[in-house]
Amino acid sequence: MKAFFFLLLNVLISGLYAGDNDPDMADALRADGKIWVVIIVALLILVGLFLYLFMLERRLRKLEKDKKGS
Repeated sequence: MKAFFFLLLNVLISGLYAGDNDPDMADALRADGKIWVVIIVALLILVGLFLYLFMLERRLRKLEKDKKGS
């Protein structure tokens, strides 16, 4: 868990020192209306990942409960 927070902090800090880059690709996607496709796909991937982790956690709890009972 410590490594995750360190990585997140590192990404945030490096974003501050990245400089002023012109995001031409982001402007083009926004102008064409395709930025919404990118956002929706990213959200679907995140929702799928969280759903997978939730289901995995439920299975682990059930296995731990069954092991304690026997």
